[in-house]
Amino acid sequence: MMIVARHLGIASVLVIAGLACGARGAGNQHGTPDWDGERRRMVDQHLRARDIRSTRVLDAMLMVPRHQFVPEPRRAEAYSDAPLPIGHNQTISQPYIVAFMTQELDLAPIHRVLEVGTGSGYQAAVLGTLAQDVYTIEIVPPLAERAREILSTLGYRNIHVRTGNGYLGWPEHAPYDRIMVTAAPDEVPAALVQQLKIGGLMAIPVGTVTQELRILRRTAAGTETLRTLPVRFVPMTHKPQEPRRELF
Repeated sequence: MMIVARHLGIASVLVIAGLACGARGAGNQHGTPDWDGERRRMVDQHLRARDIRSTRVLDAMLMVPRHQFVPEPRRAEAYSDAPLPIGHNQTISQPYIVAFMTQELDLAPIHRVLEVGTGSGYQAAVLGTLAQDVYTIEIVPPLAERAREILSTLGYRNIHVRTGNGYLGWPEHAPYDRIMVTAAPDEVPAALVQQLKIGGLMAIPVGTVTQELRILRRTAAGTETLRTLPVRFVPMTHKPQEPRRELF
């Protein structure tokens, strides 16, 4: 789940703390928010006007009701291009970074996707609109349960939520065509690489103080980096301990 990242052109992302732009839940004449209009405005102003060119991604962002994944106190801000708190020191990522990472994965309707860091469930919903099956892992039990309920209520039957440690992935359903990670480890977890198909793509932020978003492709020899961009995500927690080695 992203703290905040703002993309300025195809080559760089500028981190801006506390950015909040766009419309704020404008209502109709009856006082009810025009969520469809807000969503269209978000897509036109913050995605289509920039470098989000995939019509499938734009259609998915137009379809998924982001406001349903935002807690009620901040729901009026759901379609601003900013991350928003969802509790437990986590956020729902800004719409632009959701669309950008999704576009980079080049999803097809037949793909099986692993997501690490369910958070609100919004990114999983976007992935589930574009792919055949999504397996998403969240380490914070209340967030996993809330995301599971929202996704079920909205009718996403192809999204499967698990409470667990994202470092370990979800091996029972591997290999995956695509993997998206929305929290930053200090290095790419070996388990996730092993669960990615040869030729498959992974989007993952890596680093501690300084982070970069890496778009990786798995090869027979390991991975190759296709692109890197500076970003700032919340850290991935509960890294497994390496086996202790005895010295003789």
